[in-house]
Amino acid sequence: MARSTRRRSSRANPQSPPASPKESAASRTPETTESAQHHGNDESCPACTPETRERISGSRKESWIECDNCNTWYHWRCAGNDENMENIAKWYCAPCTQVDPTRIMTLKAPARKSARKRTQRNYANLNSGLGSDPNRWQRMIESKEFKKDPFRRMQGSELESWLQEDETALREPIVIEQPDGLGMKMPPRDLTVEHVAEYIGEDTPLEVIDVASQSTAPGWNLGKWADYIELDSSKREKIFNVISLEISGTELADMVLPPKIVRDLDWVENFWPSTRKGKNNAYPKVQLYCLMGVANAWTDWHIDFAGSSVYYHILHGSKIFYFIRPTPANLAAYEKWSGSEIQNQTWLGDMVDEVFKVELVEGNTMIIPTGWIHAVFTPVDTLVFGGNFLHSYDVATQLRVREIEIATQVPRKFTFPMFTKFVFFIIPQPYISIINISDRLCWYVGDKYLRDLKALSGASFSLRVLNGVLTLSEFLVAEARILEKGTEQAKKEAKEQIPSDRVKDAPAMARELRWRTKQALGYSSDDEGAGGSKMQKHLTNPPASFKRRRVEDEDETSHFRHFKPKAWDAIVTNKEEEQILSAKMPNAERKDEEDWTSDWVAGPEPTIEGDAVDGKVKRRREVMMKVRRTASGKVERQRIERTVEEWSAE
Repeated sequence: MARSTRRRSSRANPQSPPASPKESAASRTPETTESAQHHGNDESCPACTPETRERISGSRKESWIECDNCNTWYHWRCAGNDENMENIAKWYCAPCTQVDPTRIMTLKAPARKSARKRTQRNYANLNSGLGSDPNRWQRMIESKEFKKDPFRRMQGSELESWLQEDETALREPIVIEQPDGLGMKMPPRDLTVEHVAEYIGEDTPLEVIDVASQSTAPGWNLGKWADYIELDSSKREKIFNVISLEISGTELADMVLPPKIVRDLDWVENFWPSTRKGKNNAYPKVQLYCLMGVANAWTDWHIDFAGSSVYYHILHGSKIFYFIRPTPANLAAYEKWSGSEIQNQTWLGDMVDEVFKVELVEGNTMIIPTGWIHAVFTPVDTLVFGGNFLHSYDVATQLRVREIEIATQVPRKFTFPMFTKFVFFIIPQPYISIINISDRLCWYVGDKYLRDLKALSGASFSLRVLNGVLTLSEFLVAEARILEKGTEQAKKEAKEQIPSDRVKDAPAMARELRWRTKQALGYSSDDEGAGGSKMQKHLTNPPASFKRRRVEDEDETSHFRHFKPKAWDAIVTNKEEEQILSAKMPNAERKDEEDWTSDWVAGPEPTIEGDAVDGKVKRRREVMMKVRRTASGKVERQRIERTVEEWSAE
């Protein structure tokens, strides 16, 4: 019986076809021995011609067939007669046929098979209540209406000034239509999935998503995926998607460099010690992803792990994004949707205020900020390179998304690597039964910011970055309290996550970081102490279903070791006369207790939606001036303006 094997191109380090055990070298006839010796070069076969060699050199894989008499292997394209090789029962090469004309090719008996086309059923999905029709997503989005996106289209050279000068930077997605000026590097645009498999290794395990059920399909590697991609779309029995192939440390990774703005902001890039990266070191590898989607693939609504931001470059193909703004109400709707049974039957867009549609094509790059809820449709086979990064411009939202991950019991493999260390809570298995207690990456970030703030030369940070650092410090102080007063198991878990090479006294470090950040923001000494814990309660509210051990607030100033803050040399406060004005105000009574505050914190004036009421606002304003000499002999001056308002309905 003829045997065949498939061999990859030389790029993938192909091996010679396996030797047949059917005959030993001693049993071969002289003519078969000569034929076998002729096949000493594993790149060619005895029937190769210059024309077929050229074709084979450009092919990723090649079919081989073995002569049933001499056991010599041939390329089927060189020695075959266009017959389907899978139908062959016995096959003989030309030299063996010339020696004995009775040696002729025979075919297998045809299998009985109904010509009626059958619809495949995914019984596992049906039993779980999941859909088995991958095209249901496309039909769903065709029935919905979307708003035209308001997002900026920018040039790569504009991003640095945009980040420094625009207060809305990194609050909405942006599209950079051409890669020029981004300071990034991408593979050639003719790179294919075949090349990806060859660069990384065809035996590399691959996480593949079954689009119909949005669940993981087992048993895939890159070689199998490359074979699947090569199929004509009409011959693909199911639609699959790859969105999580991390390529760090591979030959392909050498061809990819994230945009400069990403490298400048990325916590892992800038705060994780360089001595603890690279080979043989465990560190968060989320900067380099290769995404490979086929036509009609769909990725359902999600927020990227830990509220990380994303850069996303279309090498070839196209993607259609659907975005939901991360308002408190929309995040609450997402939390309800993603943590319940309705996820499989309900379109999240019907539960929120508005959905924006964005189309990306070849050469486009998008930066998606923290917390944006999105779904993605793939209209044609597409190859994408991108990555995730945490940054200091929206720490509060990053922590809020982490709480949603905990509340909706996101599996640990889908969360930010090493973002958190966990301690057990009472939640049913097989879901995550743990909540974060300490954070190695955040400790590295906090330690570096503290050293910068303590530097004699002083450190200059934007107001947004300082607010982000303050939120981070509040988070670390809260975790430090558990480190000090939690259970023995909690203390043990927390201690394991403190990077002892950098942080010698975690509680003191966290509290000093908070104090110095407040000073840089212009807080007075009266703002120190137990008030910080109140801010932490406001910033991060754990879900009600969790039972965290309560630690009483305490005076924080006693926890600084060998540290005495320098006093201000003069503080002068000027208070203006109180004003009482008439104004329209939101009707707070029409909203539930959790949501009514959103109308009051969105901007300098309350947001009026729907019915408004007549009201009065009592407004008083004060300006505080503070001055002192620094250790380097310079003069530090702070000017703080405060406006306090009291609103009441008439």
